[in-house]
Amino acid sequence: MKPFVCALLCLITASSLSANLPFTWTAEENSEQEAYIERFKRIAMEEMERTGVPASIKLAQGILESNSGKSYLARTAKNHFGIKCGSNWKGDAVYREDDDYDSSGRLTKSCFRRYNDADASYVAHSEFLRDPNKAFRYGFLFRLEPTDYKGWAKGLRKAGYATNPRYPELLITLIERHRLDEYDVPGEIDPIDLEVPVEDAITGILNTNDVNYYVSQAPVNLQQVAQQVDVSVRRLLDYNEKLVSENQTVAANERIYLQKKRRSYRGSERYHTVMAGEDLYDIAQRYGIRVKNLARRNRLGEQARPAAGEQVKLRGWRVRNPPDLTRNGATPDPVNPITRPDRTIEPATTDDDGFLDMGAPISPNTPIPEPKPRPTVEPEQPVVTPPATTPPTSPNQPATVYHAVTAGETLYAISRRYGVTVDAIRQLNALTGNTISVGQQLRIR
Repeated sequence: MKPFVCALLCLITASSLSANLPFTWTAEENSEQEAYIERFKRIAMEEMERTGVPASIKLAQGILESNSGKSYLARTAKNHFGIKCGSNWKGDAVYREDDDYDSSGRLTKSCFRRYNDADASYVAHSEFLRDPNKAFRYGFLFRLEPTDYKGWAKGLRKAGYATNPRYPELLITLIERHRLDEYDVPGEIDPIDLEVPVEDAITGILNTNDVNYYVSQAPVNLQQVAQQVDVSVRRLLDYNEKLVSENQTVAANERIYLQKKRRSYRGSERYHTVMAGEDLYDIAQRYGIRVKNLARRNRLGEQARPAAGEQVKLRGWRVRNPPDLTRNGATPDPVNPITRPDRTIEPATTDDDGFLDMGAPISPNTPIPEPKPRPTVEPEQPVVTPPATTPPTSPNQPATVYHAVTAGETLYAISRRYGVTVDAIRQLNALTGNTISVGQQLRIR
């Protein structure tokens, strides 16, 4: 009996010790992980600049989910994050047993997305996390500092991304072992042309607000998109307000909607807080809403650029008062008008959201009459002392532009948005490095 008890105690002790030991990998596995990092570090950094998902977290997740690119899904479907098809996926797919069961409790094969290029799965991973329909699960992560990889690792587990209770420890161990946090430094990556063909850079057909849309990592011609998604060019022009030509080239990462956008947002959010540089079109694109309906709901013109921090209503009745267009004396940047075919004004109707369409939108640019010149008074006596001369002022002096930093933004990303250099922003704001904080007001021009 004693030998049995002794052996049992030894087994329990060994198990408890192994549960507390740090995660270890063989020399061969470490080498494979290093090769994986070298291959995907650039797209991870580009996605951090674009979306705010830390490069360290994305690389660590890629290593875990794809077993350093050796998993079945990574090899056969170029799907490095195990992203499933979902009801709206129209692209190629791979079926494999995972964790789906039928009504009888039997394990069934799950549908996983197949990509033409592994980089596309990295982009799709970002879109999955920042999907407005999933904001109630993952939205809080984007309020963390992008360099807080520990907070992100624990937050992913808290949000239900993974069921393994040690998932955060696995991510943190990989990040610290390979110093992946060094790739979270802002401004370290320059935009480059993709080395893969455009058709291989497609992320697949994604969905927001129950509307399908298409995104490419590279600039793409509209006719090429129509062939890829099997939707006519005429319909694409009808569904997307800023698409006006059959031969138009669409910028990288710009959404191209494949169906009519909704009149209102069907998610949980009722309002959107405007970020610096956003206009109504940007907001409508993000939530899958038609620009004209968003403008009417907020009593604005379709070209309006609400001030940063204002609330734009996404669903429900029309607002009583429109959002402010300027704040703190700032002047909104000029917006090129959206060219559309001539349309007749429809009579006032009540749409499916319940707010009344009062007709033509209110223009935010009401002309201000020029002030009358003051009458000049001739002096009765000549002036002995000549008046002090003042330097002439430029009549077209550009307005000062400020930007309010939001979670996940970097100096490099901000500089690209406004078409200025990082050094110029540093000099204007007396910055000694690249560190910025959420809510900080940066002078851009």
